[in-house]
Amino acid sequence: MDLLLWITIGFFIIGFVVLVSMKKGMENKIAYIKATMEDEENSKKANSVIWWIMSATAWGLVSMMLVVWWFHNHFG
Repeated sequence: MDLLLWITIGFFIIGFVVLVSMKKGMENKIAYIKATMEDEENSKKANSVIWWIMSATAWGLVSMMLVVWWFHNHFG
């Protein structure tokens, strides 16, 4: 097998495991933010949730680019 394929598969699996493992914590932070709307700590929790969403989006985009790149190199 190709090194690029292994990098793609590894990046996808490791990223997916990290995102799934952090999901419950982010859900708890969102529930806390909803429950206590006027707390000073909400800003920090909201920022961490926003960064998690941006990281998940970036991970998804990079994963898609790696898959497309692999297909381009393998079949192109």
